[in-house]
Amino acid sequence: MFSNESRGGGRGGPLLIAVVVAVAVCVAGLAGFRWMRAGGTGDDTARAGLDGTPSATSTATRQLPSGGAGRTTTPRGYTRPTAVTQPLKGMVVVLDPGHNLGNAHHTTEINRLVDIGNGRKACDTTGTATNAGYPEASYTLDVSHRVRALLQARGAKVVLTYDGDRSYGPCVDERARIGNAAHADAAISIHADGGPATGSGFHVIAPKSLHAGIADTRAIAAPSYRLATTLRGAFAAATKEHYADYLAGGTGLTVRSDLGGLNLSTVPKVFIECGNMRNAHDAGELTDPAWRQRAAQGIADGLTAFLEHAT
Repeated sequence: MFSNESRGGGRGGPLLIAVVVAVAVCVAGLAGFRWMRAGGTGDDTARAGLDGTPSATSTATRQLPSGGAGRTTTPRGYTRPTAVTQPLKGMVVVLDPGHNLGNAHHTTEINRLVDIGNGRKACDTTGTATNAGYPEASYTLDVSHRVRALLQARGAKVVLTYDGDRSYGPCVDERARIGNAAHADAAISIHADGGPATGSGFHVIAPKSLHAGIADTRAIAAPSYRLATTLRGAFAAATKEHYADYLAGGTGLTVRSDLGGLNLSTVPKVFIECGNMRNAHDAGELTDPAWRQRAAQGIADGLTAFLEHAT
């Protein structure tokens, strides 16, 4: 049998009721305090539990780590950083800046003939220049540095055949060997043309399929042609430059078998002549740093598009 106190009929009944009421008031007050600290609304009171778990709304107001190419947002506004996009991660690109400022002081060395498979050609040349004296070699190295930065940001490993670190050259056969030794997924020689003053525009050169002596481009001719056409479109889009109007019937694309840098390559490779340094309009663009950045963007975009579809 229970006593009267245990059934709430004695002096313990009112005391027990008072204790229960006091506990309820304390709990409600603690929840309200946490609600105000979180800056919550009426909806948040149901989500902000007594265990201190923050609501989705209060979490969204925190300072989140920066980084990443984009952010993912949940329905309640929680922003979560995403990983940086690196489409070229694990790929190797070789950039070949045409010519060398020191070549003019090493005429004996650069005139030495080297084997290009179907003939012999000079080790290298001095390259061309604008009428005002801006050298092609300065242009090619500058743009190569800009392209390298863009490609590295996309995850690629970038190798330069020459980085202003030698007195002349390298010779055209060595330029090809550097790309081959790097097992490049793609390689590109960056140039500016020295065409007729009345002609303007850019063009891309792909290797002809051939097997002659030490040259064998049969395996790379087709992918190099795809690289050339992809690069042509990307460069035109980035620079708004038209296809060269003084050669190749205005198509902006030629296929040649007389360039050692292409003949001796065993990886997909092309040349790009970014403009005509002897043309006043093109010279104005080639000497403009802002335009050179757009040129680099076009080259990087063309290489990226080619490599993404090659995998």
